[in-house]
Amino acid sequence: MAAVSDLGFDPWDPAFLADPYPAYADLRARGRVHWFEPTNQWLVPHHADVSALLRDRRLGRTYQHRFTHEEFGRTAPPPEQEPFHTLNDHGMLDLEPPDHTRIRRLVSKAFTPRTVERLKPYVRGLADDLVSGLVAAGGGDLLKDVAEPLPVAVIAEMLGIPESDRGPLRPWSADICGMYELNPSEDTAARAVRASVEFSEYLRELIAARRKEPGDDLVSGLIEAHDEGDRLTEQEMISTCVLLLNAGHEATVNATVNGWYALFRNEAQLELLRADHTLIPSAIEELMRYDTPLQLFERWVLDEIEIDGTTIPRGAEIAMLFGSANHDPAVFGNPSALDLTRTDNPHISFSAGIHYCIGAPLARIELAASMGALLERAPTLRLAEEPQRKPNFVIRGLEGLSVVV
Repeated sequence: MAAVSDLGFDPWDPAFLADPYPAYADLRARGRVHWFEPTNQWLVPHHADVSALLRDRRLGRTYQHRFTHEEFGRTAPPPEQEPFHTLNDHGMLDLEPPDHTRIRRLVSKAFTPRTVERLKPYVRGLADDLVSGLVAAGGGDLLKDVAEPLPVAVIAEMLGIPESDRGPLRPWSADICGMYELNPSEDTAARAVRASVEFSEYLRELIAARRKEPGDDLVSGLIEAHDEGDRLTEQEMISTCVLLLNAGHEATVNATVNGWYALFRNEAQLELLRADHTLIPSAIEELMRYDTPLQLFERWVLDEIEIDGTTIPRGAEIAMLFGSANHDPAVFGNPSALDLTRTDNPHISFSAGIHYCIGAPLARIELAASMGALLERAPTLRLAEEPQRKPNFVIRGLEGLSVVV
């Protein structure tokens, strides 16, 4: 087995972050599983393996429903990080059945096809307003002017967070999500803890207010479900709201800017899209495959598994490389090419199995709304300057995307 360092996989190297896909090709060529000592993880780069492992119940997002830290051979998180881990560990993304099943069943009521379809006019109207502002200014930062405010407003509206309270949501989310990167620093952890405390305190106040005066929003719905005996604790409500805010906009924001940056670098494909707006649905899927917003998804090995003759013991951690899986030539013809007409596109950008993204239908509506508005209202949109990539690996995005109309 080749050392991963010999294959160009270095998630802290700016050159790798700029374009990780050649290194992924090397990983796939050298085998189906690789030990990566800097993070003590097994890397899995092939689409077939990633897809299968996402559905494998021998793996879990947590192990604490079955084992203590000591039994699992792991060290408990430092006490000073407790606010972050309390918040994170009670969200359904980091839970396994039966708790995951119970919470997801309640939350899924807000994401039924009918409910999401009803949001379309609101999402389209908001996208039109944001893009109109960008056009009126002659351009700007696509990230801050369109990509961020759209999904943040949508999920905040669903949760029932008043407009006047929405300012801190994006900074809180960014600080919390810093902990999902590989080997986060002490400073990153401190910012995540602070954001976790502040966000939790805000939501406790919001929940208390909704108990007194319920509204037509998801927080009120979760309170009602709890009161009807569905056993949703206040901490689970808080963690669910934070997860929905974080997951409900991070992927959409980064898919938007990664996607438009890819289009600007593939002029023929952009012209094809400008000429035929019916390509928007397939374009969204292809852009999410081509430059995947979530590059890596981690799972714990609850019961020993074997991959290609390599035994991976209980207590190990597996890092499934979504970005690599989405460029696997065994599944995608000419994967390094952007092809907006690609029809056979089983990308796994929204994950799979019981942790498949519950907000995927809403994300697609948001991406279609902003893309449609930009194509219609800013048909000459172009890149003003080369963007700077965020120094993150797991959540892949840009610092900004300066454009001119």
